[in-house]
Amino acid sequence: PRKPAWIRVKAPTSREYGETRRTLREFGLHTVCEEAACPNIGECWSKAHATFMILGSVCTRACAFCNVATGNPRGALDPHEPDNVALAVARLGLKHVVVTSVDRDDLDDGGAGHFANTIAAIRRSSPATTIEVLTPDFRDKPPGALEAVIAAKPDVFNHNLETVPRLYRAIRPGARYGQSLELLARAKTISPDVFTKSGIMVGLGEERAEISQVMDDLRAADVDFLTIGQYLQPTPKHAAVAEFVAPEAFEELRRIGLAKGFLLVAASALTRSSYHADRDFRALQAARVERAAGA
Repeated sequence: PRKPAWIRVKAPTSREYGETRRTLREFGLHTVCEEAACPNIGECWSKAHATFMILGSVCTRACAFCNVATGNPRGALDPHEPDNVALAVARLGLKHVVVTSVDRDDLDDGGAGHFANTIAAIRRSSPATTIEVLTPDFRDKPPGALEAVIAAKPDVFNHNLETVPRLYRAIRPGARYGQSLELLARAKTISPDVFTKSGIMVGLGEERAEISQVMDDLRAADVDFLTIGQYLQPTPKHAAVAEFVAPEAFEELRRIGLAKGFLLVAASALTRSSYHADRDFRALQAARVERAAGA
């Protein structure tokens, strides 16, 4: 199907965009904004909002939706990366920062310790900045990987389900739906105060009833925040778009999610895990206070 008008975005040209890019280059950092070819990069970088991608730029998985390079990093890890992320956060003046990563199945802990070190470095240099992490599933790693991340006290713990269970083999072959749900549930059990978050893409051939079931599964895991965005095919080698979902359908999904009990649901064609994350974090805080007052 042809890309509809509501998905088209302007090319990044602002002075602020260039300044953000120079800061990231100065500290030798990767971002999911660039590596995953995010359509919102122009808007976000013009506001100095960049989503840092740690653990290098080579992923050990090959998901059918993702534009990040795949391969075997052979255990390579930059020990200066946590401090460089922290320096960039301070330079950009971020009040809320999102830190994600590639999958690193080659590391004994899946990169959990590196996440914890990055959170700690940001806390030292920017103690007022709230921190959101979007982690891998730590599949087949020893107990303690997730615990190490949560012990570092991120404000938001995010792990994306990406799609409905029926499509996992084709779209997310290296992952297991049940394991991802368990990870989210365990995060909330370990730290009830942490906001938990997950995201899915639509337009891959999923049915509306399947999306509803995913919502129910996430609520059963006590997940607070759900993001729903349109899948866009990065290259002809990736999974094809089955459908461009209309704006009114996204709004309906948002209403359904809120009715199921999520504190917040962000749903639109351009919604991504870290899109407007700073604004959404404030909305999450307000929703929690409101719900507690109502209880």
